[in-house]
Amino acid sequence: MFDKVLIANRGEIAVRVIRACRELGMSTVAVYSEADRAALHVRYADEAYLLGPAPARESYLRGDLIIDLARKSGAGAIHPGYGFLAEREDFARSVQDAGLVFIGPKPTAIAAMGDKAVARATVTAAGVAVVPGTEGEGNLTDDELIAIAPTIGFPLLIKATAGGGGMGMREVNSSHEMLGLINAARREAEAAFGDGNVYLEKLLINARHIEFQILADDHGNVIHLGERECSLQRRHQKLLEESPSLLINEALRQQMGEVACTAARSVDYLNAGTIEFLVDKDHNFYFLEMNTRLQVEHPVTEMVTGVDIVREQIGIAQGKPLGVTQDDIRLNGWAIECRINAEDPYFNFMPSSGSLAQVCPPTGSGVRVDTGVYSGLQISPYYDSLISKLICWGDTRDEAILRMRRALEEYRIVGVKTNIPFHQRIMDSRHFITGEFDTRFVEERFSMNETEDGLEAMPHIAAIMATLVNHYQTQRVAQIIRQDDHGKSGWKWAGRMERLEK
Repeated sequence: MFDKVLIANRGEIAVRVIRACRELGMSTVAVYSEADRAALHVRYADEAYLLGPAPARESYLRGDLIIDLARKSGAGAIHPGYGFLAEREDFARSVQDAGLVFIGPKPTAIAAMGDKAVARATVTAAGVAVVPGTEGEGNLTDDELIAIAPTIGFPLLIKATAGGGGMGMREVNSSHEMLGLINAARREAEAAFGDGNVYLEKLLINARHIEFQILADDHGNVIHLGERECSLQRRHQKLLEESPSLLINEALRQQMGEVACTAARSVDYLNAGTIEFLVDKDHNFYFLEMNTRLQVEHPVTEMVTGVDIVREQIGIAQGKPLGVTQDDIRLNGWAIECRINAEDPYFNFMPSSGSLAQVCPPTGSGVRVDTGVYSGLQISPYYDSLISKLICWGDTRDEAILRMRRALEEYRIVGVKTNIPFHQRIMDSRHFITGEFDTRFVEERFSMNETEDGLEAMPHIAAIMATLVNHYQTQRVAQIIRQDDHGKSGWKWAGRMERLEK
């Protein structure tokens, strides 16, 4: 059906899609902003075209220009990646109207599931339990949201109906905070997704964030690829993911997987998508939302299932049936993904921009690095701070953690600050190792400057240890036997004298 694909995105996901296309023998077309002229995805693609200035609204959110460039280049399909236009129903429809293939869901499914409020109403009608929140469909005014909030109960979340990734989301603890936070959420959602609509959702305390990867083709096949544990978050932005989850047993996995597939069938879903759930302390689970796109964390699922999700996306878009069935899916081993961001974990995770003087990614058995950067590239302040995704696989979770510790130690990025120290601290956390965490763990019970028990680090203990180590090393040096002027040790000379006397 098509043999050339335009990737309407940037960074590591654009590189990821380009690689999948190459393996399938397809030509690739990259698009870029002025800030991304030297980006890795521009170098990797067979062709590359300038979109416009650095701001996303003038470049990567220009759907009309992207479609024109696809026609100009002769691309038969457009892959949106994640973010930007990936969950825009109007863009998907415009791609189809232009006679091109959109490598993603049908526009109707994006409209039903991409709008979070509509998705809640849709899955509720299909009998799927949802987190309590704004019911019904359509845009709600500020006054309507403020009036409804007390009936839901605080704390609650203001969430953008379009997009994801924590953008356009605010936590609310009382009525008097609402108006300012609603306005802030609307502005952020408008800037990120071009849609400022928001809805309300009850904030569940001590909950786990579990998501299921689903695939659906045009031949009636809908399957899930198991779960991903996504509870380690900061400000509703995922930091680390793993598959499978310690929380989920086989019975619960089958139950949640069936519900995920039911939710997908309710909107006649096509291609790859993710059903997200919140699971409470009693193992009750609730539909949270559906992401009608490829997820950032999809590699952990690929590592434990052996399924190339991007290649499956392209095959589905070409009208092919899925390459696997539900019975083929087996979760083999354990995979963990750390999102390596250009930010300072010791300074409130402030973004860090600048030139990458050196980038030395780790390698070795079970280690995968998905990245869109290289030494000498400039980290721009215009886009998200993701540098790469470090994924480690092991036969067991313990082995995956040990491998991730080693890989984080080997990873060298010079020129900007990164959150690698944060991930190293997480890998050493007894709460993480034992699975005793939830969506509030990082913000409420974790600190880069304190121990897990809340005790401040004691510099004088470190000083004493350093003194002892220095003393030990000095003693070792003092015990070295120096050679005399004859070039022989004293022991050898004493032996010779003893033999002469005999």
